[in-house]
Amino acid sequence: MEVVASKEQMAISPIQSPAGPTGAANATQSSRFSHAGRALRHRNFRLFVSGQSISLIGTWMTRLATSWLVYRLTHSALLLGIVGFSGQILTFLLAPFAGVWIERMDRRKILVWTQALAAVQSLGLAALTLSRMINIWEIIGLSLFQGLINAFDMPGRQAFIVQMVESREDLGNAIGINSSMVNSARLVGPALAGLVIATWGEGWCFLIDGVSYFAVIASLLMMRLKPFEQRRSSSSMLEQMKEGWSYVSTFVPIRTVLTLFAVLSLMGWPYAVLLPIFAGRVLHGGANTLGWLTGASGVGALTAALWLTLRKSVVGLTRSIQRAAAMFGAGLVLFGMSHVLWLSLLLMLVVGYGMMMGLAGSNTIIQTLVPEDKRGRVMSYYTMAFVGMAPFGSLLAGGLAHWIGAPHTVMITGACCLLGCGWFTLKLPEMRRVMRPIYEEMGLIRELPRDPGEPAMEDRVGTS
Repeated sequence: MEVVASKEQMAISPIQSPAGPTGAANATQSSRFSHAGRALRHRNFRLFVSGQSISLIGTWMTRLATSWLVYRLTHSALLLGIVGFSGQILTFLLAPFAGVWIERMDRRKILVWTQALAAVQSLGLAALTLSRMINIWEIIGLSLFQGLINAFDMPGRQAFIVQMVESREDLGNAIGINSSMVNSARLVGPALAGLVIATWGEGWCFLIDGVSYFAVIASLLMMRLKPFEQRRSSSSMLEQMKEGWSYVSTFVPIRTVLTLFAVLSLMGWPYAVLLPIFAGRVLHGGANTLGWLTGASGVGALTAALWLTLRKSVVGLTRSIQRAAAMFGAGLVLFGMSHVLWLSLLLMLVVGYGMMMGLAGSNTIIQTLVPEDKRGRVMSYYTMAFVGMAPFGSLLAGGLAHWIGAPHTVMITGACCLLGCGWFTLKLPEMRRVMRPIYEEMGLIRELPRDPGEPAMEDRVGTS
């Protein structure tokens, strides 16, 4: 995302260089790749990427190991759903309060504490598992603790990106790099977890994850940031929460994007909770099969994140979100029908691509539009919409799968995602009318003379 667009970027029709079409194409390709990593010129963001790259591998190992541990202990779809619910319900309930805290406090200190507490949680899980004392209630209790940590960590991390990347024009690129980093770890982590589980057991995955958090803490402490200026507000926490909700619920673009992702999170995201069922019962595999399915979804998500990194502007992301929601829903419906491993892996690619394209695209649009004095609160509602609705979805998916089976459950939830995509499509014209003057003021687009038959600016905002 670039705040000040060049003439080439603002033009609607393609421009050819004096060297001709081939030279222009090569120059454009070179420009895209040099653009792809420009957020890394910021030292603090480089440190963040280095620390997170290590820690996220451990995080994905723990996610897969937890799912497989619950499945191994219980063989219950319902309990898989309950554990998923436990790990996210506190994020849903506490995120609005966390958003106000994040605006009032030093975000780096918040993240250091959340990472330290997450390390304690993972190491505790490792100790119980390696000593063979673990049971389902302890997993649920530690999952609740992780949800409490995430309520502050997730919105804090999103809001902190603006402090690490001082140039607002590099913000979209930073979000794309962050998404690419998450999904690169998503490829390595589950595959590594499958090997570790098969060789030594789930406890070693939790131990590796617990140790990996120290890399993030070190990177945060090494950053050079401007001194934190505490913002004193005459408003109470409840008044600030009400102000944040009023902004989110009345500003059409953010309200529409968050509503769509609340639907996708409630109905679509919990497919991940049921993957152990697909790996074990539908595809007749084990932990390695679960790792392959998770990794395939990660390949699709990484592809989407890399594509977003190469984009030079936020303009046009509304249409990308629409297509992503359609791909996500359709991929889930077809995945529920598949009983063949290679086809299921291909469909996981589609599901992962659609999920990440919508998630990172929405994040970029929201971060571009929201004013700094409301960023923490808005990102807390973003956390609620995407992560906070997932516990209810996990409970719903687990209950449905227990009743009608995992394949039929995923087909139904995928169809609901397609309905959400249809609703979002109807809202696109209104969103573009509101976003157009904001993009014009930021220099992302400008009104150009139009030839007869050329689409109006609000159409170009959505399709460029």
